[in-house]
Amino acid sequence: MSHAFRILLLFLAILTALPAAAQGPDGDRPGAPKVEEALPRRFGQRAPDEAFGAYQRGLYVTARNLAEPRAELGDSAAQVLIAEIYSRGLGVKRDEAEAAKWYSRAAERGVSEAQFQYAMMLLDGRGVKRDNKQAFALMEEAANAGNRLAQFNFAQMVLSGEAEPTPEALTRAVGYFEKAADQKLADAEYAMAEVYANGVGGRTADEAMARSFLERAARQNYDTAQLEYASWLIAGRGGKRDAVAGFAWMKRAAEGGNVAARNRLAKLYVAGIGVEGDPIAGAAWYLRAQRAGLRDPEMDDHLAGLTEAQLKAAEDQADKLR
Repeated sequence: MSHAFRILLLFLAILTALPAAAQGPDGDRPGAPKVEEALPRRFGQRAPDEAFGAYQRGLYVTARNLAEPRAELGDSAAQVLIAEIYSRGLGVKRDEAEAAKWYSRAAERGVSEAQFQYAMMLLDGRGVKRDNKQAFALMEEAANAGNRLAQFNFAQMVLSGEAEPTPEALTRAVGYFEKAADQKLADAEYAMAEVYANGVGGRTADEAMARSFLERAARQNYDTAQLEYASWLIAGRGGKRDAVAGFAWMKRAAEGGNVAARNRLAKLYVAGIGVEGDPIAGAAWYLRAQRAGLRDPEMDDHLAGLTEAQLKAAEDQADKLR
């Protein structure tokens, strides 16, 4: 097995091992969000008009009451709306069993959002008995119908179904990551950046393409992509070197809460890369990372070399950083 293949398998193992939208210890977000914004198209071909209007205005009990008669008659859009209300506990007590019932009914009628949500419930055993086989089938169906979250999650399922994914499984998974990336899912764009950076899954290594995917994900506020894109800009990897832009992206990731980015930003300040050197600002950002549990011997040495007045200034500045 090639080194690049092992690297990507490790990356994808992180994706599959953590729940969607999970936050890693250094501020990374290796999974995908489980829920899209509330838009009419998510509820099927025909949104439950008045009920959906009430839902949008936050009148959730009214929305449920308006949707229930139509849901009982087989209106799949109304069924999904009711499922959402119970799944999130909007205006009612959260009831995952009730949500699963309505998602299941809508899934049977081919609504991809319901198929995706019910598949997630089957995987987790939430409100319904765990059933990985049915979840796999429903997720694939939703993915093939064009649901971008289903595409991303199905790619993960393809890989997690084997102790060590075969090249064939990886190629299949990458195809679904690409479909989700084409629909601008940031998590999938980041995954495709890793694919092209390592040249696996049937794709030839292409650092320019990888950098393009990193930028796309970064512009959607995906903090891990912002950190990596910043690093690539500073190193001139996959394109022209631009330390100033790299610094700006690293700062954006750091301000967004990415702990690793805070530490790297600190080093950029200390070294004066992409910004005028500022040992106090560097120390301040490292203190923020340190408070979150990150330790870096190099930056510890930097702190140790500051005067008492400088350290106090850095601590005061760190307290003001967001």
